[in-house]
Amino acid sequence: MSEPDQNTGSSQQQGAGRDIRILIDGHGGDHAPEMVLDALEIALSDGFSNRFSDALTLGLVGRDDVLLPILQQRGIAERVSLVSATEIVGMCDSPSHALRRKKDSSIHVGARMVRDREWDALVSAGNTGALMAISKVILKTLPGIDRPAIASMIPSVDNGRTLMLDAGANTECTSNHLVQFAIMGSCYMQAAEGMQCPRIGLLNIGSEDIKGTDVIKLTSTKLAETELNYIGNVESTDLFGNDVDVVVCDGFVGNVALKAIEGTATFLGNSMKRELTSNMVAKTGALLARSALRRFKDTVNPGKYNGAPLLGLNGIVVKSHGGTDAEGFVSAIAVACREVSENLTDHIAESVQDLVEI
Repeated sequence: MSEPDQNTGSSQQQGAGRDIRILIDGHGGDHAPEMVLDALEIALSDGFSNRFSDALTLGLVGRDDVLLPILQQRGIAERVSLVSATEIVGMCDSPSHALRRKKDSSIHVGARMVRDREWDALVSAGNTGALMAISKVILKTLPGIDRPAIASMIPSVDNGRTLMLDAGANTECTSNHLVQFAIMGSCYMQAAEGMQCPRIGLLNIGSEDIKGTDVIKLTSTKLAETELNYIGNVESTDLFGNDVDVVVCDGFVGNVALKAIEGTATFLGNSMKRELTSNMVAKTGALLARSALRRFKDTVNPGKYNGAPLLGLNGIVVKSHGGTDAEGFVSAIAVACREVSENLTDHIAESVQDLVEI
């Protein structure tokens, strides 16, 4: 099997034209390792790699006895670097148990590989709490960042996208934490989405300045004093609009909002499918409108937006939804590739130095 160049260094140390080296957790997710291998085959195709200007190298971290036979069976063993790990973090393992007791797990080994610059990014659909805890301890946070945040992309009108953070890593936050999230979110949208001056909104129960908790009010005051393009408080109804690009909140609120969005999308899809197949007239209408329905399905498909970067770490880690399919997992790999290609860690570090003086 091929091995990555151990002397090439990290994305921060090299210029354009180098390999983008993405290491994939072979045991993360509800349907691993088969789903992960399905996604890996897609990512090895020319259609995927041609989306990036740099060459792409893919690796798989996990148990040799489980993963190697599958790689050989699928005929891709020579195209993937297999990194050995002897333990697996289960979805029910507590973050502290995974951190302290499973130090040769695929997540632990993968994070160390990113720390040591042997790989540029780690992508995992595994246990979110364990991934965050292990990544924070091994990779550390960037100077000026107290806590990493999970950033989740959601669809908005006119084929737009809105970034929401934190989506579940930090259930309680101070105003300083929220300001740091805003800085990281703004930087991400500039680097990954090409936005020159992303509009930052603070998620609140109303747009008026008098509403919200003391933390929210203080955060709003601090954000207004930064050089960010802060537009003020936004409500949940603004998440799918075109007035805001980055929505900032604590992890408790963000995770509840995200799960509500996912549940609503599933409900709408199932309801529409049921109604469009309820009788012959409905089926005829669905046939006539199949192109529009296909576009609608693509727009609300959670897999299209899968891949939540853990922003604020001194290294790139991307969390995939645990229940995603292969296409969704490929989206998470693409997020990691974009972050490496755009040197996102460097951009965030520079922005923090310029803006975090609270």
